[in-house]
Amino acid sequence: MEGVMSLRATHRVSFQSFPSSLDHTHTHRPKLFNNFTFGSSFPIPRTGSKLSSRSHIQPSKSELKDGSVGLSPASDSEGGAPKVEEWEVGKFHNAVAASQDIRIRRRPPTGPPLHYVGPFEFRLQNEGNTPRNILEEIIWNKDKEVAQMRERRPLSTLKRALDVTPPARDFIGALKESNLRTGLPGLIAEVKKASPSRGVLREDFDAVEIAKAYERGGAACLSVLTDTKFFQGSFENLENIRKAGVKCPLLCKDFIVDAWQIYHARGKGADAILLIAAVLPDLDIKYMTKICKLLRMTALVEVHNEREMERVLGIAGIELIGINNRNLETFEVDISNTKKLLDGERGRIIREKNILVVGESGLFTPDDIAYVQGAGVNAVLVGESLVKQKDPAKGITELFGKDISSSQL
Repeated sequence: MEGVMSLRATHRVSFQSFPSSLDHTHTHRPKLFNNFTFGSSFPIPRTGSKLSSRSHIQPSKSELKDGSVGLSPASDSEGGAPKVEEWEVGKFHNAVAASQDIRIRRRPPTGPPLHYVGPFEFRLQNEGNTPRNILEEIIWNKDKEVAQMRERRPLSTLKRALDVTPPARDFIGALKESNLRTGLPGLIAEVKKASPSRGVLREDFDAVEIAKAYERGGAACLSVLTDTKFFQGSFENLENIRKAGVKCPLLCKDFIVDAWQIYHARGKGADAILLIAAVLPDLDIKYMTKICKLLRMTALVEVHNEREMERVLGIAGIELIGINNRNLETFEVDISNTKKLLDGERGRIIREKNILVVGESGLFTPDDIAYVQGAGVNAVLVGESLVKQKDPAKGITELFGKDISSSQL
């Protein structure tokens, strides 16, 4: 994927840089990597080791002018090298992810089809190629979806379109201004029709009207779901909200697995994107954050637990962290997760680095807002409790316990 590296069949490895999260002594490396050397965000086979019985794969890193890094399978035309299968690339992703305690696999880890009937080949459904939870299912679907979208609209096409795109709006600045003006966390109000866990949240869903109501009610920024299959969102909603004259900065709420998506979101009017630490290895987050800075966009990096928070705090350049109070495996929500992740040394580092923290999930009442604010958040992202309201603007007033619109302050 873009944002990682390029695989090529060569005779040696020339990497000299290692991701900070993997830069430990050999005694700390998982046994899984006994036959690998680390470089970029993939484990790299040492010279003489085999990835499979069909090929020897040695990667080379090619950084693009925009700071992104390209990933592509080696082709047969390159020095007669055997082609790298997509599933083999997926093995690299999943292996590095496992070393960083990332449980969400980027794609099914199973190998090539092993079963044949005449000219047909097939793969049996088993634990390896079945998603372990809803987020993993979403990510596997998104990986395929983005590959198809990239074929239709290459990165070069997206870059040319950005030449005439209005500049991105200041997402973090809007949150800080709202926090200063109201004395309460800046609100990122979410435009969301449905979710896998709750189903359809609002039948009479008009994305533009909901966005205008949020802005009227005092939202500092908006989050717009663009995933279609699982959330019934769309990039059309994002574009229509921007074209309707809504002034709030917009977050493209999608599942980013490829840097191509960042350029696509910017072209559709997004000012910020979401990066999920439960899905992306550290180097992916680092490079995607760099791309956001080049495009003058904001990256909201979402964490769910202490390990993810510690990983993200170790990445240079992070400015906005979201703490999701939803357990990814059980889908249970506990807002005390916010306080736990901001306690002690982690909280000190966040204050020292002047990182803005967003509380996410499980926020329904003024007491909930007060609790996470007391824990140290500067902003909140709220969707379900607002979008269900007949008048979302009034819902914001009820959520905060007072009218936070600029006309009342």
